[in-house]
Amino acid sequence: MFNIKPLKSEQDYKDALGMIDTLWDAPQDSDDGDYLDILVTLVAKYEEIHFKIDEPDPIAAIKFIMEQQNLQSKDLISILGTRSRVSQVLNKKRKLNLSMIRKLHNKLRIPYDVLASDYSLN
Repeated sequence: MFNIKPLKSEQDYKDALGMIDTLWDAPQDSDDGDYLDILVTLVAKYEEIHFKIDEPDPIAAIKFIMEQQNLQSKDLISILGTRSRVSQVLNKKRKLNLSMIRKLHNKLRIPYDVLASDYSLN
């Protein structure tokens, strides 16, 4: 039978990853498959606690989407208003207002919670 225990250290985490790799092709509804499911759950919880990923600030999210969609600053004029406003927003000289947040969400599909999060101006 398998020894199931919480992952308390980085070594426990690495050992669990190695075992997951070994059991990856285990058939579902087998002892190995059940153990794999448990290990994956334990690893996911360990990663959630120890490797938190912060949400990007709104401007980083906008720039990421621009890169992914091959957009230029000029492509945001229809969303943010003017060329200077686009420049001010992307250079963190001006914060997003509610109207901008709504338009960015609707046009670029950036989640509201990311767009509405606080960030510092330069």
